[in-house]
Amino acid sequence: MDKLFQKTGLNQYTISVISVVTVSLLCLSFRSMVDYKIIGYLLLVLVSLQAIFLEIKPVVLGAVLSALALDFLFIRPYYNLHIDKAEDAFLLLMFFIIALINAVLTNKFRRMQRAIQIKETRASTLKLYNTLLDSLSHELRTPIAAIIGSIDTLQQKDVNLSEETQEKLHNEIEKASTKLNYQVENLLNMSRLESGYIHPKMDWCDVTEIIYNVCERLSDELKYHKVVYPSDDNLPLFKLDYGLMEQIFHNLVYNFSQHTPKGATISFKVSYDVDVDYDVHIEMIKKCVITITDDGHGFPAAEIDRAFDKFYRFTDSKTGGTGLGLSIVRGFTEAQNGTISLHNTEDGGAVFTLVFNVDALALNTLENE
Repeated sequence: MDKLFQKTGLNQYTISVISVVTVSLLCLSFRSMVDYKIIGYLLLVLVSLQAIFLEIKPVVLGAVLSALALDFLFIRPYYNLHIDKAEDAFLLLMFFIIALINAVLTNKFRRMQRAIQIKETRASTLKLYNTLLDSLSHELRTPIAAIIGSIDTLQQKDVNLSEETQEKLHNEIEKASTKLNYQVENLLNMSRLESGYIHPKMDWCDVTEIIYNVCERLSDELKYHKVVYPSDDNLPLFKLDYGLMEQIFHNLVYNFSQHTPKGATISFKVSYDVDVDYDVHIEMIKKCVITITDDGHGFPAAEIDRAFDKFYRFTDSKTGGTGLGLSIVRGFTEAQNGTISLHNTEDGGAVFTLVFNVDALALNTLENE
């Protein structure tokens, strides 16, 4: 409401005065047809409405002006502030008292409501950050412990380690460092999304190549899964942000690897569609549609709508995870003017569908150029 007043250039005192004057002038047009007590009730209703939207001081001003208007314009003799009857004096007194009580009670109620909202917001924020800290304490401690343990073993001079063991320890350090970097990247990406600092750099991208590269980097996480890559070799290049798309696929694939059973299949499909918009001069809308499907257990039906919520973790999910991965996926998708949706298949698996309205460039055109 305060923003509305600022936008219109009016403060609350001005609103209070204008509303009383307007209602008084309207009532003045049918003064001879109704009893002044009815007009008093109308003005009392106006003050009650002011109490809902305005602060207490402008409401008190409105109550005083309404009482004066009632006496000056509607109680005989007109156009003076003289009151002959005790009944009229009592009416004005009660009018002002009722208006004042209404304003005070409404103001207290609004203050209590704001206090409750602030308290609930703080409690919700505290819960979110506690969830994040609890998750990070596990997600960060595990790779850090692996790095420290491996380095400690490698530095022991009184232990002769075979080349194979040393290689395994180096691999453990590399894997733990990669996982640690992934968690830090998610935190930084969420910070960028929250601050609105995402500025996509659109360029021609081979979506299939990005999928291959991401799955190759996550080969350890996918070693017990089967991956089915896009089968269409004639896909065009799409104008997207390579880095954002890489992060989108990384978070989705990592999510699949962590929340599907061993032996599950993860299937990618990329297609190029063209829609015709007849409302805008028969405009051709080019779409890149990406679907990622698994044959696992899917998402809990009662919680699937919250899958992209920040910090949200499903009740039956295993220990670990910050609840940031899918929310970042949605943020990076929308940053490229795309949409993402999620549903379960009839067999129980999950399906992510990403749709981008983008320019496309056929590979044979690129070769000719």
